[in-house]
Amino acid sequence: MSKRGSHVFIALWTLAVTASVCAFVLHLAMRGRTVALGYELGRTRAEQARLREVKRVLQVESASYKTPERVEIVARTLLGMEPPAPDRIVPLAAIPEKVRLAEKDPSTPVETPP
Repeated sequence: MSKRGSHVFIALWTLAVTASVCAFVLHLAMRGRTVALGYELGRTRAEQARLREVKRVLQVESASYKTPERVEIVARTLLGMEPPAPDRIVPLAAIPEKVRLAEKDPSTPVETPP
């Protein structure tokens, strides 16, 4: 082998080794990123499962607040409310139509009965 041939061989061999090292480093970097993304995906799925459970608990709690018994308990205990006295109950049919309309729209004139 001539001197020129050995220089070409060494140059090509160095280029091949450098390319192989670069490819291996790139492979390791991509593998590391894949593992990191896998861990992140696992954490995200765990958070999603936790949030679904919180949502389910909140839906059950919300449904319990809508029951008439719960509304009555809150009204009596927290708000101090009591059922109205019979003299304070006015049937809707006893209210004239014009008064009901005036309550909806204050610009409607109301005639009071004589």
